[in-house]
Amino acid sequence: MSELYPIPVSVLTGFLGAGKTTLLNRLLKDASLADTAVIINEFGDVAIDHLLVEQASDGIIQLSDGCLCCTVRGELVDTLADLIDRLQTGKIARLKRVIVETTGLADPAPVLQSIMGHPALVQAFRLDGVITLVDAVNGNATLDAHVEAVKQVAVADRIVITKADLQDDPEALAALHARLRQINPSAPLLDVTDETTGVAALFECGLYDPTTKTADVRRWLGEEAAHAAHHHGDHDHHHDREHEHRHDDRVRAFTLVHDGPVPFSTIEMFLDLLRSTHGEKLLRLKGIIEIAEDPGRPLVVHGVQKILHPPARLPFWPDAVRGTRLVLITLDMPEDYVRRLFAAFTNKPAIDTPDRAALEDNPLAIAGMRR
Repeated sequence: MSELYPIPVSVLTGFLGAGKTTLLNRLLKDASLADTAVIINEFGDVAIDHLLVEQASDGIIQLSDGCLCCTVRGELVDTLADLIDRLQTGKIARLKRVIVETTGLADPAPVLQSIMGHPALVQAFRLDGVITLVDAVNGNATLDAHVEAVKQVAVADRIVITKADLQDDPEALAALHARLRQINPSAPLLDVTDETTGVAALFECGLYDPTTKTADVRRWLGEEAAHAAHHHGDHDHHHDREHEHRHDDRVRAFTLVHDGPVPFSTIEMFLDLLRSTHGEKLLRLKGIIEIAEDPGRPLVVHGVQKILHPPARLPFWPDAVRGTRLVLITLDMPEDYVRRLFAAFTNKPAIDTPDRAALEDNPLAIAGMRR
């Protein structure tokens, strides 16, 4: 079994023509990505012929640098399960990382759900992060036309700008940067032509790094950026811009904060109710929680839509900030409902009578609070 078990999985996404294959080719030449499996949709879609050295069996190709490349056969779950089977039976000597390249038209949610939601796979794999590529020339038009492109940006842990050298309008490039920052305030914006945009900058996005046994909560959550973007949007909504971005304005990133420990059952009921009422609108959720039953060890939760990764426990708090911090990235989800629901479960006194009455009009909420 891999020394880094569970094995980190990185999702490489971006709309058609964004340059995923070009970046993938460059990354695979890095010696630190040896013993990596690359999962693609079809070999013919990815021009990595110069790296191929031999055809193995059942859709597995050995690359010249020791990596493996395989196609998605049926469901992604089946392909991941097959890799684990090969590792356990000795057909693969080592497997340190998996990179999943999505199709350009893909909604990233099902890919994330496959990694987070399968009871067997979550024991073998951990989601490291989502790397989203955006074409500097066509990015604005793509975001205007395709909500899938907006979702790809919204759920990203890293956003990589490609083809900036082909964009001869500095104002258009600056506008794209501002737009990406609006959609996703927490992910760093990287330039693909920058020499520092390599393996070190793109991977190990997750909360917990088994190689160092450390946790960087602020970097993983990005809650300060999401919180700041929420308030900035309230006061500076750019009403004078030429047109509203029809997809962008549907995406919101905001943070729920509660000081002090909360019972596990409270958080469990809140998340269950949120997923049951608006799960399809929850693009991504990340959180760290101070549990009343064991306040010394923070509980880590993350999920996508209605799929919640099994909660994990950190051995200790990595910084002095305790309490609960939940970062939500949503599409068409009423933020006021989420905040009132969270306040009701955590018994925050800030809920006034009209708001609470409005919340309790929802029978699901009443049932959840009475459990």
